[in-house]
Amino acid sequence: MRNDFMRYIIGDCLEKLDVVKNDTVTTIYLDPPFDSGRDYMMSKDDSTGFSDTWKGDDYKNFITRVIDKCLPKLTSNGTLFFHISADRMFVPEQILRDKFKYVQPIFWKKCRSKNNVKKKLGATIDIIFKCTNSKSPKFNVVYQPRDEKYLNNSFNNKDERGNYSLGHLVTENTKKGYMYSFEFNGKVFNPVSGWRIKKEELIKLRDDNRLHPPKTEKSKLYKKIYLHETEGKPCTDLWDDIHSIGQGSELRSYPTAKPIQLLERIISISSDEGDLVMDPMCGSGTTAKACKNLNRECILIDMNDNTDIINNRLQ
Repeated sequence: MRNDFMRYIIGDCLEKLDVVKNDTVTTIYLDPPFDSGRDYMMSKDDSTGFSDTWKGDDYKNFITRVIDKCLPKLTSNGTLFFHISADRMFVPEQILRDKFKYVQPIFWKKCRSKNNVKKKLGATIDIIFKCTNSKSPKFNVVYQPRDEKYLNNSFNNKDERGNYSLGHLVTENTKKGYMYSFEFNGKVFNPVSGWRIKKEELIKLRDDNRLHPPKTEKSKLYKKIYLHETEGKPCTDLWDDIHSIGQGSELRSYPTAKPIQLLERIISISSDEGDLVMDPMCGSGTTAKACKNLNRECILIDMNDNTDIINNRLQ
């Protein structure tokens, strides 16, 4: 199935990935079976889903083969995101760290609590491994909402522009930054560990009245971060502001469907408009919906013929 931005291939991804050209995909989102030891269906009357039971090293071998097939498809600055439950992360992480130079875990807090759990800790975290072989992969800053505590405690300073918080300019003591002296309000600053930015950038901040005047002799120099100019807090590796479909407003159209906001964040971080995104185990087609919203092209692959589900998802 094809349309203006999407190509949908039905079949085993281990076979169908061969038809995808090498070095063309900027972002791969891989949400494979988790080795959970159970079968997934929509309901007793709807068998749409898949089996997630494995024997011996079958699961490890399967994931290894999938990663090996995906790797050549990535562009030189491309990124693969591997989604797995926290309790099943060990085997995939071993494989990913063997195949990629840079692997960063993202912790997705998918739900608030597990009120029905009585005899064990409630599982609220999934891991999304961000994997690349490039020292400088394509990366876009995205923002998470500011929480009330952060707002109430951070933007306590005010000048003619408005309320602002303080941003660090001096490098941490355990690191070494740009080394130079700088004069501001008659005082010379020359931090032992250096500055986080170049001198010309600091001069621009001073000339635009964006430096916070130190209140004591030993105070460090800070920059002003204005409330009305910030979109939120830059995204961290803890995603606690996106909830699973079961706790959100989206209707579930596939047993293991992920929320659209999650895919939009992953795609926004790692690609630009017009780039190609691939989901080798696409399920309900959430990746396609996110790509449509963000003006990306995409390739979907799935063993099941989920054409009707994906078409409904794209409406």
